[in-house]
Amino acid sequence: MKSGVERVSAYKVISIIVLIVLAVLFLFPLYWIVTGALKTSADILAPRPVWFPTEWTLDNFTRLFDRRSATLFDLYIPFSSLFSSNGEPILLLSGPVVPAAFRWLLNTVFMAVVAMLLTCITAAMAGYALAKKRFRGRAIVFGLIVCAMALPKQVILIPLLKEMALLNLYDKIWAVIFPTVGWPFGVFLMKQFSESIPSEILEAARIDGASEFKTFTTVVLPIIKPGIGALAIFTFINSWNDYFMQLVMLSSNSNYTISLGIATLQAETSIDMGILMAGAALAAAPIIIVFLIFQKYFTQGITMGAVKG
Repeated sequence: MKSGVERVSAYKVISIIVLIVLAVLFLFPLYWIVTGALKTSADILAPRPVWFPTEWTLDNFTRLFDRRSATLFDLYIPFSSLFSSNGEPILLLSGPVVPAAFRWLLNTVFMAVVAMLLTCITAAMAGYALAKKRFRGRAIVFGLIVCAMALPKQVILIPLLKEMALLNLYDKIWAVIFPTVGWPFGVFLMKQFSESIPSEILEAARIDGASEFKTFTTVVLPIIKPGIGALAIFTFINSWNDYFMQLVMLSSNSNYTISLGIATLQAETSIDMGILMAGAALAAAPIIIVFLIFQKYFTQGITMGAVKG
């Protein structure tokens, strides 16, 4: 009995040590980015790595925000490009001039949050319909969604670009948002979670006179909330880090995202590692915040998926 207790204790100790080592390895890049953003140029370019800043400075962030400027927001008359002389939308109002990096960060947050909300809503409805509704062609639709998951984005890039251009959405944030909304993985994930909804609960709600919309909002959504939380994290990170789509769809300074804007700054001159570190630290902060907010639902979603069935 005593040896069994000793084996369990030794196992726990080894597990904790392994987890600590893995946590340090995964957190080290974040540590290096944050400390690099607060280092002087001499520390960043030192022949040997400087593990801890010898002098704390915010000069990298200052230079990042001073490099370019842009308007805080631009309001255009809806559909004005259809009747304007040059085919461009008519500007109605411009906001105050701010550092371009702040506008880029605002664009990225808006893009990722809107894409996350729209994707979660559409994927939850589509996944529920595919899991619990019986209609002709349901298996074919789900098969096409599974096939679309294996389709690289580069294959459909030209059709997407032409579609956004025809809709007068090229070089607008919406050109990056809309292609993300129909994410096949999101529909697949929510279908798997919707399968766990007991059909008896849905039948009871219909017998009580609940409409389809009320059944979905009051019965279905609370059950699949962990899946929505996990999908929210996946979608936010996927939208935030989709540099390739941002590079293709956006071309003007005021519409850049933070990653694209930092890349254009580096293209203008020689690589400035201080600005690059400051931009990376600025871009990483919202992702960490979103993960901390949805961490509980993400963990529940992973757990439910592990014990399902």
